Amino acid sequence: MDDIRKAAIFLLSLEKPLAAEVLSQLPRRMVEAVTLEIARNQDVSREEQSGVIKEFSTLARDQTPIERGGMEFADELLRQSLGDDGAGKILESVRQSMSSMPFGFLHKAGTENLLTFIVEEHPQTIALIMSHLPTAMGADVLSGLPAAKQLEVIRRIANMEQTNPEVVHDVEQSLESRMTSTFNQQLEKAGGVPMVAQILNVTDRMTNKTILENLEQQDPDLVDEIKRLMFVFDDLLKLDDKAIQALLKEVDNSQWSVALKGASEEIRQRILGNLSQRAAELLREEMEFLGPLRLSDVEAMQQQVVDAVRRLEDAGEIEVATTGEQEQFIN
Repeated sequence: MDDIRKAAIFLLSLEKPLAAEVLSQLPRRMVEAVTLEIARNQDVSREEQSGVIKEFSTLARDQTPIERGGMEFADELLRQSLGDDGAGKILESVRQSMSSMPFGFLHKAGTENLLTFIVEEHPQTIALIMSHLPTAMGADVLSGLPAAKQLEVIRRIANMEQTNPEVVHDVEQSLESRMTSTFNQQLEKAGGVPMVAQILNVTDRMTNKTILENLEQQDPDLVDEIKRLMFVFDDLLKLDDKAIQALLKEVDNSQWSVALKGASEEIRQRILGNLSQRAAELLREEMEFLGPLRLSDVEAMQQQVVDAVRRLEDAGEIEVATTGEQEQFIN
């Protein structure tokens, strides 16, 4: 397997925002080559991904100059600070905590991933899982549950007594097995043009533009296909009035006033035209009051608007066309 394919597989193993950040740090030629590899290859086997991650871990470990950490280093540090007796008690407590932390694998899974797997579970099962999560993550999970189930879960957590360790272990093993299986299935179908479009959608505009311009010199048809699957600020013109009005509720005036400073007149009129006369006047006044703004600030705010479009689309509240053409209807 060549290095370009390894780099592509490694990027596909990361969350999209992180993959976009890594991509933006690579040399231009590498970015073009890796992007082509991601776009042209639809399937990644489980074995390929495992091998690439293991190789990366080995390389990272070999290149890391800090060789500290672990229980031995903690033992030495504590004994120097607290003496043998004090260190021994603390280390024993740490060892017990590390060996008896159910659902530890969930701490890095992400709230959205976890919700996908537990939202349909029985409230008692959800309560058991949530009782072993960090407080902040548990709060996020709770807010993502249906209102009726939230009450049931909270009631069961409040009334929960000591749980049989075998029950905890069985639930933990079942959930971990299901999540691992699903993620592996998703990975085997990773890559392709849709993945490139998703990664480029979360890169900054300059990186996005540079990649597409250079890629177009090699494969203009591929770039056209990628662009059809992307959504950028200028694509607000693709939204119908109903979608624009939903977006206006999601994005407040202070955000619009900055985002529209760098917009075309056509986009400005599209947004202002979906406001009441009074609201449109207030927004125009706010834009004028801001004065000159840095391009980077305007583009960052436009990206926030695009993110709002994606949230509404994911929630099924609006539909976004995947091509520049409008749907045609016949009687």
